[in-house]
Amino acid sequence: MIFKADKWRDYELIDCSDGERLERWGKVVMIRPDPQIIWQNRRESRLWSKADGVYKRSSAGGGSWVKNDMPDKWNISYGDLKFNIHPMSFKHTGLFPEQAVNWDWFSALIKGADRPVSVLNLFAYTGGATVAAAAAGADVVHVDAAKGIVAQAKENAALSGLSDAHIRYIVDDCKKFVLREIRRGNKYDGIIMDPPSYGRGPGGETWKLEECIDELVGLSSQLLSDDALFFLLNSYTTGLSATAMECLLKLNIKKNGVFECGEVGLPVTEKNITLPCGSAARWYSKK
Repeated sequence: MIFKADKWRDYELIDCSDGERLERWGKVVMIRPDPQIIWQNRRESRLWSKADGVYKRSSAGGGSWVKNDMPDKWNISYGDLKFNIHPMSFKHTGLFPEQAVNWDWFSALIKGADRPVSVLNLFAYTGGATVAAAAAGADVVHVDAAKGIVAQAKENAALSGLSDAHIRYIVDDCKKFVLREIRRGNKYDGIIMDPPSYGRGPGGETWKLEECIDELVGLSSQLLSDDALFFLLNSYTTGLSATAMECLLKLNIKKNGVFECGEVGLPVTEKNITLPCGSAARWYSKK
């Protein structure tokens, strides 16, 4: 199964070839590397030579913008949601557009519940999922270890008219926060988990996805309420399949419901293909 984010207007994956994406973010066109793009000599768009920004990998590691005629920041929209786009030194833009397909999925569950819904967003980054859940009517707890990234999430909420929404921002190590919530007896109707492959917490804690994710999913599942709606687990780690992630959910979530998994992808305008951009495993209640 592939979960395709195909409802964007302000974002477009125009073309892809030779290990690179050609993308449009609003009116800005950029080229960025992507290891999933293994096909060669398939450049079909004339915009390859007209990009406003070009990011190149370095043979020594890392990389840099070798061309940058882009604004420092600009905004794009997804329906009523608005986001700051801010190209960073490590090719990121502050938003993962493929996740829009998951935003639509859990937003429908939140709206369909017809009751107050609480959502925990772990490794919440710049708040794409937080903004989507809050816009759907949920109370959201947003947790990320990077203070600057959490500040960007607050900016995105404000852009979407959600400054006064019930969003609680927490700068903390996700596992430590989950353990405290278990001790407090707090529960959530929905849990979103978008962990990095590698990372460090604010106190220098190390994180390697394959070694840590089973324990964290198990701990987080204890926070699901009796009337829980969903659990979403995302991964960008190429060695961790969607099916393996679904197995993690099945082994840890002891509730009736539906389990599903698949790749998350973006349609490519110039080609009749969908580019895989990570994986997702989902559980949702049958109610």
